[in-house]
Order: sequence, then structure tokens, then C-alpha cells
Amino acid sequence: MRVCYFGTYRAEYSRNQMMIEGLRRAGIEVIECHETLWRGIEDRIQAVKGGWLRPTFLSRVARAYARLLRQYRQVDRYDVLVVGYPGQYDVFLAYFLSRLRRKPLVWDVLNSMYLIAVERGLARRHPFTAGLIRFLEHIACRLPDKLILDSAEFVAWFQKTHGVSSRQFRLVPIGADDQIFRQVIQEMGTPQPSGDGIFRVLYYGTYIPNHGIEIIVEAARLLQNDATIRFELVGDGPEREKAVNLTIGYGLKNIIFTDWLDKTELTLKIASSNICLGTFGATLQAALTNNNKIYEGFAMLKPVISGASPAMPEALKHGEHLYLCERGNPQALAEAIRTLKSDPDLCRRLGQNGYRIFYDKFDVNHVGKIFASHLEEVLFQ
Repeated sequence: MRVCYFGTYRAEYSRNQMMIEGLRRAGIEVIECHETLWRGIEDRIQAVKGGWLRPTFLSRVARAYARLLRQYRQVDRYDVLVVGYPGQYDVFLAYFLSRLRRKPLVWDVLNSMYLIAVERGLARRHPFTAGLIRFLEHIACRLPDKLILDSAEFVAWFQKTHGVSSRQFRLVPIGADDQIFRQVIQEMGTPQPSGDGIFRVLYYGTYIPNHGIEIIVEAARLLQNDATIRFELVGDGPEREKAVNLTIGYGLKNIIFTDWLDKTELTLKIASSNICLGTFGATLQAALTNNNKIYEGFAMLKPVISGASPAMPEALKHGEHLYLCERGNPQALAEAIRTLKSDPDLCRRLGQNGYRIFYDKFDVNHVGKIFASHLEEVLFQ
């Protein structure tokens, strides 16, 4: 099979990298037909706030799609056209091109731009733009031959919100790219925290609402009298400033803020931590999706604490593969951290079991095989 991976998708985003690499490991030839349109999260937020009406932005969009079309014209034969994430706007052009060549179209939806706009308050402040996003997403979901999501709960939401039949969807888990983690473990052995008596709790990510950054800061406040527990928050995003201000307001000395790290530095940071944190926000998105941070912690043999979610894969069991606590509840997170800190055997067991189930079900090889099977289905149906 030959796949054309198409669009203005985020080429550096872990989901796209995993899906492409997974297909290649499954023996499928992948041709990337990609052009950069978005400059980052803030760029997309500014567009939702009304920036999409500016002539400079519209000109940028036109130039990006013109370059994308020129690339596509150079693509020889392919069997399936796949639109990467996010592809809400790419799908319209992809539909036209796939029909010209009479090839099936598959879209890795992964998330809803409309839901993101709602959860970040943009729909309330810019209702016309949010309504337009919903309308375009509603139409976009009807164009591909198959749609890809990572949880049955999100399929049900799309069915309710956009009226798309569940038969149109197939599931591919989030997983994680194990390549750099495997290399670090091979070079360092089993990752061990430094022996200075500090119990390191690590969050990294984009500070979006479903991550529950405020919950993490509040849990740190509840644990501030234990001088051996230290939190490190790595990354940047919409709620970082809020987290910093809360930390300063509470006078907390047990939180360190670190800017984005490259993959190697981040992997070393994970290796030196005692616990990796997942997500804790009590948002709708948090109840519908999963996060690759959980699987990256598994890949590094680290115990992971995350908020419980109906979207969590059934294969992952509380107290066996990871430690789950109530979302939106800093007291529950603080108690979970205390529990793991006081029980090294539990930490070790969670790390080992998480590592095993990751390579059994959620690494790049397994993600690629699952995705490849869905592409084969749409090709031969």
C-alpha cells in the first residue's frame, strides 16, 4: 500500500509523527505532502479571535495551499489519501483531490476544533467564529470515507454533536513514540531518580484546560510542608501565567517552572523524576480523550498518576498500570502523591507493569498495525 499523508497538519506533533512512523513500520510506503500554515497554538487562537478576517492571514492561507497543491501535483500513484491532525480545513481540498483520482480519503480527526474553542472560552467571546468552526467541522466530518479517533467516548460526542454515524469511525489509540525513550534506557539502564532524597513530581505539556494545571498547583500547596516533595512544570501554554501567579500568590517554594525542552533533554528530565503526571482537568475534553504523556511515562518505567476518565482504555487498571485519582480534586492528587511516595514497591510495580503493557499494546508498532488495518479496510471495502 502507498499512502499520501496530506495537509497543513502539525508535522512536529507526536500524533502525526507516530501515525506516519507506525505505518512505515507496518510496511506501508508513506509520502508526505505537507505545508506549514499554523505557527503554533497562539497563532490558531488569534485566528479564532478574528484574525482569520485579516488580509495578511488570508494571503498566508492562500500561499500555503498553493504550495501544497504544487507538492501534490508531484505525487505519483497512491492508494489512500490521509489527512493529518488538525485537518478540519484541509479535508475540503483533500476530498476534491481524492475524488479526482478516485481514491479513498481517511482523516485522523483526533480532536474537535469546535470543542477546543468552547473549552477555552473563545466561543463565548467570539460566537460567530465559533459557530463557523462548528459548521465547517460538521460538513468536514461527512466528506472522508473513514474518520479516526482514539476513544469510543469521543465517537459518541461527534455522533451527538455533528450527527455522524458511529460506523464512519475507527479507533487508533494515542500511544507514544518509544524510539528516544528506548535509546535512553539502553544507554542508561533503568532510569533512576537522583539519590538526593528529593521526591520529584513532573508535569510537562501545553498548559491547556484539560491538563488541570491549577489542580497541580493546588496539590503542591497542600504538600508544601513536606520539604522532600518537589514539583517541576515543563512547557508553556495558555494557563502557564495563571499557574505562575498562583504559585507566587501562595508563596510556594516546591514548584519549579521550566521552559520547553528538546526531546533528549525532556527524556532525561523524565528519567530523573519519581512520578510523571497525566491530566487532571474536569473538562469535557478530558473525559473524551487520552494523553500521550501517560504512555511516555510507561515507556520510561515511571509510575504515572492521572485523573480518572471514561475514555481511559479498559486495558489500563488503577493500581496495576497507573494510579488514578478524581479529576478536578487537588486533595485527591495530593493523597495519590503521598501514597506513592510512601510505597516504593507500588511505584516499582506500576513502572514495570506500565512498561510491559505499553510495549504490548501502545507503542508505535501496535499503533501502526491498527491504523494500517483500517486503511486496508477502506481500500478493499
